[in-house]
Amino acid sequence: MENKSLNGLFQDLLENDPIFKNKEVLRPSYTPDLLLHRDVQINNLATILVSALRGETPSNILIYGKTGTGKTAATRYVGIELEKKSEEMNVSCVVLYINCEVIDTQYRLLANLARQFGEDVPMTGWPTDQVFSKFKESIDSKEQVIIIILDEIDKLIKKGDNVLYNLSRINTDLKKSKISMIGVSNDLKFTEFLDPRVKSSLGEEEIIFPPYDANQISDILRDRAQIAYKNDVLDDVVIPLCAALAAQEHGDARRALDLLRVSGEFAERENKSRVEEEHVRNAQDKIEVDRIVEVVRTLPTQSKLVLYSVIYLQNKGYRNMTTGQVYNIYLKFCHNIDTDVLTQRRITDLISELDMLGIINAVVVSKGRYGRTKEISLSVSISNVRKVLLEDNRLKSLESFNPPVVSQAHL
Repeated sequence: MENKSLNGLFQDLLENDPIFKNKEVLRPSYTPDLLLHRDVQINNLATILVSALRGETPSNILIYGKTGTGKTAATRYVGIELEKKSEEMNVSCVVLYINCEVIDTQYRLLANLARQFGEDVPMTGWPTDQVFSKFKESIDSKEQVIIIILDEIDKLIKKGDNVLYNLSRINTDLKKSKISMIGVSNDLKFTEFLDPRVKSSLGEEEIIFPPYDANQISDILRDRAQIAYKNDVLDDVVIPLCAALAAQEHGDARRALDLLRVSGEFAERENKSRVEEEHVRNAQDKIEVDRIVEVVRTLPTQSKLVLYSVIYLQNKGYRNMTTGQVYNIYLKFCHNIDTDVLTQRRITDLISELDMLGIINAVVVSKGRYGRTKEISLSVSISNVRKVLLEDNRLKSLESFNPPVVSQAHL
């Protein structure tokens, strides 16, 4: 059979009646015109930031909450409203949004800020002090209030808090402009790593975003679904099911929106006119695999070696292996690729971390007079995890290595 031309192939697909009106409203980057169930937090933010419209410096703010609790959306929403109001009042108020997962070094942050005010600063190469001076010059040319939103601020702090220290003290050096910072984080403990002076300056105000419950997530999904989907294409069970599955994940609205979007994508690929329960179940499986793959990909090498040891044992027929058995294989793998060997106690900690991430299941069991140990099994698909682990060149060399497994009696 002859292949269709690409033109014909895409023409057929385009002629299928789509079920989406605007899929983009289901993505995390979308900021809605109305944020449901976040009135208290939005009002708190606005109450603090309103002083910018009077030409005063707002307090610095730290915003905490788990993933998918509306922190970024609410902060960007208030920022947009603040800039709109400042234009109406003819007051110069600028809101800058920086994702610290992307711009994750002090130099890149300062260079990005300076470039937003028209300075031609290279993304590498200058001394950091010079970039900071350029930024100060660029903003102090006129009277203005600048709000800098640092999303995922904990990622920046892992590289040092000097830039936050300098930014928190910058107003003493400025003559015309004023700066205020909003730090947004999923990690309630990240300030423990901060210099006490930065901590007191940055955390002048704190706002907590609690998780959504299933009913609140349902409201959010219904609101977005009206814009995202055509009328009557969602089965009655779809929104409640997406909400219930996401509420189990600590009230994560972002996960619920992903579920609702990916469910529709599955239905479209099958050329179905309605999104049904099976599409939600398929979407849940796909999102979970994607999450695990990304987590495994970003694990440190030592954790990858521990996980590869668990996979090796499971492939040898062990369903519930002990910490001792995993450690024994881990030692052989370390020697084979000539890498540092951690103590068994440290490996036990890494096993606990993998358990918390949902990649393995580790249960403490009593062995009577032999003490206690952990029985370990894999919680996810071996093939998916193994494929990601073997992207690491150091682990790839272990494919042909086949060490013997020591029985529990000899450990």
